[in-house]
Amino acid sequence: MSVDTRVPAPAEATASPPPPVHRPSPRPVRSVVVLAPFLLTVVLGLWGIRRENTLWGDEAVTYALAQRDLSQIWHTVQHVDLVHALHYALMHAVFDLFGAGLLTLRLPSVLAMAAAASAVALLGRRLAGSRVGLLAGLVFPLLPQVQKYAQEGRSYALVCALVAWATYALVTGVARHTRGRWALYGGSMLLACLLHEFAVLALVAHGVTLLVSRVPRPVLRAWGVAAAAVVTGLAPLVVRSAAQAEQVAWIEAPVRLPGFALVAVLGLVCAFVPAEGRGRPVRLSALAVPLVALPCLLLLAASLVKPLFVDRYVLYSHVGIALLTGSGAHHVRRLRRSSGNPWITVGVGATAVAVLAALVPTSLALRAPASRSNDATAVGAALRETGRPGDGLLYAPALHRYWTEPNPGDTRALTDLALAESPVASHTLAGVELPAPVIAARMLRFDRIVVVHGRAGAHLTGSPQERAKTLTLRQHFRARATTHVNGARIVLYVRDR
Repeated sequence: MSVDTRVPAPAEATASPPPPVHRPSPRPVRSVVVLAPFLLTVVLGLWGIRRENTLWGDEAVTYALAQRDLSQIWHTVQHVDLVHALHYALMHAVFDLFGAGLLTLRLPSVLAMAAAASAVALLGRRLAGSRVGLLAGLVFPLLPQVQKYAQEGRSYALVCALVAWATYALVTGVARHTRGRWALYGGSMLLACLLHEFAVLALVAHGVTLLVSRVPRPVLRAWGVAAAAVVTGLAPLVVRSAAQAEQVAWIEAPVRLPGFALVAVLGLVCAFVPAEGRGRPVRLSALAVPLVALPCLLLLAASLVKPLFVDRYVLYSHVGIALLTGSGAHHVRRLRRSSGNPWITVGVGATAVAVLAALVPTSLALRAPASRSNDATAVGAALRETGRPGDGLLYAPALHRYWTEPNPGDTRALTDLALAESPVASHTLAGVELPAPVIAARMLRFDRIVVVHGRAGAHLTGSPQERAKTLTLRQHFRARATTHVNGARIVLYVRDR
């Protein structure tokens, strides 16, 4: 009888290995959520910020007015551009500290938009988690209109940043009902509205968010007090600026509405995607959807009476678009991870590559001078090339004189035939012109006159001065050479003999 001397294997050796444990990836820390969007926005903002050393016409106004002293700015805005008075004063302080220049003009907008990106990230983090916050914050600076106005010396980026941070103060004020947070909310919104009046439409969106979220009555009362304070503080500016309504007479139809609507609709589609944040006092969609839709719709409704819609007036709506897009992207990411289907991964990757590829030509185009409606720098360069010392100079209409104010050297060799008082001396944008008969008489003393015309087909004002310019040119001069630049025509007229 044989004895089996084999030693049985340990139980551990024969048991099957335990299934792998899928641990969720670590959530981004708060510093990453805040800093990554900020840095991305700064990088994109600095990329091509000089735009080939060109100035958009409205930027030329900022550049010129910010170099006047505060008393001159104050007297000027009594006649024109009162709605931008605070921005001109802020840029005057910036120019005093760092000197006037293209970088100094545009860098505040870059930094403001970067601050807005951080606010978007914090909003997404608070409403739906760190990953949504990070994605929303990274989406925000990629949006074309955000890239565009991050590089402009106007107030729109500052307004966007203030509305974004006011929205964050609103959300935190709902969760932690303190006077300090509501004071911060009201102060930020008031400052945004003083920089541009249409920021008040974000106030309406915030109110709808609170109603939809069914917040407690004390929160509604606190918001009501803050909103009343904002409206009260804004009222004097609205009343005074109403007398300057002719400044928006150029708006004949909604400006760049299709492009804005396309991006907004893409964001709103993401509102139907299930999002994190259940149980929070304010849901992400309840905040973002009104912020995207209401300012646009209210401005379009007002345009039925008087056209007022310009996409940059509601630039802050992109805060809501980024939040919705970030939430949608996070949902797709979760779907891809949970399904395990490789084709979903391929599809998501291909879509991401296609979107980024589509953004590249858009981003390049936004950094070219042709991306703006006019080019004040090109007007000055054309005047230097077309005119010669001793030639006459006319602006038709006179308002276009502000295009050449930032660089007086462009017109120093020419004689302005219509100017009676300079823009600085008259506290205006375009100066004060001579009476019509005097302009006509001065024109007849010159054999060559260089005229800055607006875009072909643009209507001239019906002032006697403009009629005198047009009639005298038609009867006594003929066009010899025309230079077309972005937004203008520079025409050399010679005297008929």
